[in-house]
Amino acid sequence: MPPYLSRVRRPPWRAVAAVVLALAALASTGVVTLSTVRSYTPSPLQRSGAEVAADALPRLAFLRAELETGAGERMQRLFPEGYFFTHALYGLSWVNVGSVEPGQRGRALSEARWALERLESAEGTAPFPADADPPYGVFHAGWTAWLRGRIVELSGGPGRAPAEAEALHADASELRGAFEAALERGSPYLAAYPGQAWPVDSVVAVAALTLDDRVRGADEHAQVVQRWSRAVRDRLDPGTGLVPHAADPATGEPAQGARGSSQSLLLRFLAEVDPEWAAEDYRAFRTLFGSEIGMVPGIREHPRGDDSPGDVDSGPLILGLSASASAVALGDAVLFGDERAAAALTGLAEATGMAIETGGKRRYAGGLLPVGDVFLVWSLTAGGEHAAPGPVATDQGLGRWRLPWHIATAAVLLPLCYAAARAWRRPAPAAS
Repeated sequence: MPPYLSRVRRPPWRAVAAVVLALAALASTGVVTLSTVRSYTPSPLQRSGAEVAADALPRLAFLRAELETGAGERMQRLFPEGYFFTHALYGLSWVNVGSVEPGQRGRALSEARWALERLESAEGTAPFPADADPPYGVFHAGWTAWLRGRIVELSGGPGRAPAEAEALHADASELRGAFEAALERGSPYLAAYPGQAWPVDSVVAVAALTLDDRVRGADEHAQVVQRWSRAVRDRLDPGTGLVPHAADPATGEPAQGARGSSQSLLLRFLAEVDPEWAAEDYRAFRTLFGSEIGMVPGIREHPRGDDSPGDVDSGPLILGLSASASAVALGDAVLFGDERAAAALTGLAEATGMAIETGGKRRYAGGLLPVGDVFLVWSLTAGGEHAAPGPVATDQGLGRWRLPWHIATAAVLLPLCYAAARAWRRPAPAAS
């Protein structure tokens, strides 16, 4: 070998470093590019019903396969109502799909009925108190009645689903009786478990009463719904003016102030009970619980200025933000016609979830937490529900949330690519 070539041969360590840096730069660029592109995913408010349904189908295919292989039981071991939520939201998401895309109605009804059967099975009722009023507590009773009511509605009304409409009316009458008794005792809230009341559960149950009236074209429950609404408004969280997270089951007085995880959920149902009240609270919610971090347009678990830690309801918090509250708030934004928030929260979910689709099944975070996938698809299909008065305008700065991400990723990738290029350069010949 000529002497001058030996003097420019790359040392082994430098060759290894060049390969490692090149692969790191290539992988990082790929991840960042994919994440950046997905951050511009159109929100459900920017898509047609057919497009929303088409996007939901591979997500639901993944969830059905997971539920058939024990995902509900696995989620129950991680969350107090993991089994119930995973099945209930799967069924409700299918109802929404059937509502926005009539061609999917038959399949949607079949899947929603399958989910309802699972909720009423021994596994579905096991975590709840059978001797409660109503049986199994207001959480189980309210969500089950709501899903049944949505099935009746999607079917075309009581005339098309008489047995289910009769069961819905029985459920609603039992709930109405329980609320009447609670209001007489001095509280608008029913217990989900002995001695424990979370207002969000009662909001869902009262929404089921209004749904029963609507599908039957009646006003049988209207009086108790009005009494309930007045009692709740008399017992709002004094710090935020919103419905509290927890309440004293005997008096209905707030036991814990409003929180993002419950507020984002109950707003979906408060819109059914009193659309104007819900729109008013949605505006306050976005102001009080919206992210203070410009590049992360999520939802805080606690109001701004309160940096309390998370718990089993919220899950782990990152910079005060709750992943579950953020996913559910996307559905609120769709329901209330908040285009900026819907676009930002859709982009955030797609940019950070790192979804993978194979075999017609789409999963997020490797499919490790199907309950997270089901909350997201329920939010993305929220257009299948009755929209609240809107559109409701919120933070006008949400459209710029991606800019800091672009700057931050460029600040990381450019030096990495430069280092990789430097490592591949042929060394200068050694001096003779």
